[in-house]
Amino acid sequence: MIDPKRDVDTYLEIARQNGLRITHIAETHIHADFLSGSRELAALTEATLYLSDEGGPDWQYSFPHHGLVQGDKIEVGNLTLEVIHTPGHTPESISFLLTDNPASSVPVMVFTGDFVFVGDVGRPDLLEKAAGMAGTQDAGAAQLYHSVQAFASLPAYIQVWPGHGAGSACGKSLGSVPSSTVGYEKIRNWAFDYEGDPEGFAKELLSDQPEPPKYFAMMKKLNKEERPLLTQVPVQKKLTAEEVREAIAKGVKLIDTRDKSAFAKGFIPGSINIQGNNSFATWMGWFIDYDEPFMLVAAEDQIEDLTRKLMRIGMDNVYGYVEDIRVPDTDLRQADIIDLGTFKDYRQRDDVQVVDLRGASEYKSGHVEGAENIFIGTLPQNFDKISREKTVVVYCQGGDRATIGYSLLVREGFQNVKNYSGSMNEWVDKGNPVATETVGTDS
Repeated sequence: MIDPKRDVDTYLEIARQNGLRITHIAETHIHADFLSGSRELAALTEATLYLSDEGGPDWQYSFPHHGLVQGDKIEVGNLTLEVIHTPGHTPESISFLLTDNPASSVPVMVFTGDFVFVGDVGRPDLLEKAAGMAGTQDAGAAQLYHSVQAFASLPAYIQVWPGHGAGSACGKSLGSVPSSTVGYEKIRNWAFDYEGDPEGFAKELLSDQPEPPKYFAMMKKLNKEERPLLTQVPVQKKLTAEEVREAIAKGVKLIDTRDKSAFAKGFIPGSINIQGNNSFATWMGWFIDYDEPFMLVAAEDQIEDLTRKLMRIGMDNVYGYVEDIRVPDTDLRQADIIDLGTFKDYRQRDDVQVVDLRGASEYKSGHVEGAENIFIGTLPQNFDKISREKTVVVYCQGGDRATIGYSLLVREGFQNVKNYSGSMNEWVDKGNPVATETVGTDS
């Protein structure tokens, strides 16, 4: 196993179905975007942990493992995995070059983790932006340049299997296909266009990276140090409506995971709409602290999937869930959704504040003229930038983040909030003008 997720029962089932034993568990680096399941899997299988000892004293795992450095080899049956130190994304990052010995005497595959993706490379700014380690992004960019140049010397036919695909915040332009080859990446991956130009490489690498999720710093800590293990997917408590009412009265947050359209038709006042899709864990990590309990509005057949998503970022403090949003002594509220025509009318008025909730790079690439940029992930820290006297209209790219923002503002007590749910997708599709100036950007 390489870089396993935390809900490891899926791996155990695959092994069982194929009559296999899991004997070796490896990681490419200390992850920031998810909580690794390596230790859970090792506890259940007694497999050996193979982890990087590269990167210097500040980048060592603090729990027992078999340490790996450049040139080390792991023998697994007829396979050999050779360790390549590939720093840049993180100082300790390693890749695994695989040789299928019965088939060939030369390597045929490389597992790159967060080093080389399909169409992109791992970002070196996470340590500085998410974990507050000043000065690390420039050093990481320089390291990554040299790692990329060394990678380019590998044979073109070698298959490339990265740790992530499109949607990951570990890069800015990841491809959606699961694998590639060295030769293909040298043709289409921008990072291989800067041979002999480390300064140009670093400038392009560090520009317009998406905002790193707030929880990344916690992942770095938990993946490096000893922590409690969770070897089974928890069964969540199904709450009664009265239990929900009492918990809300005590200040427990209620996360409504329903589709944004269902949320708009009726929601419990104070609840936050974070849809239970593939971005669910990312936004939960932005808005929920690890030490606070929270409740979920979710269907019974959805709760296991949501629990797994939460497990993968170590968010285990679930108080329970409820399906029926009807709560005693609580009137449901409908979201104030506006259409394109109404949005056009509002943005012409002096008593309206239009807020673009997308990331800074998205805003720079094109926004509604006059809109202020406050990234959704930092909205709770920027409530003071939102007017309580004016009508506030929020939008994003496709409407999901606007719904989160709307629910956060209503929860905070803002009285006159409108959600232009069509957002930039509709605005552009209907041929409306787009501004590209960067004035007013605040992320």
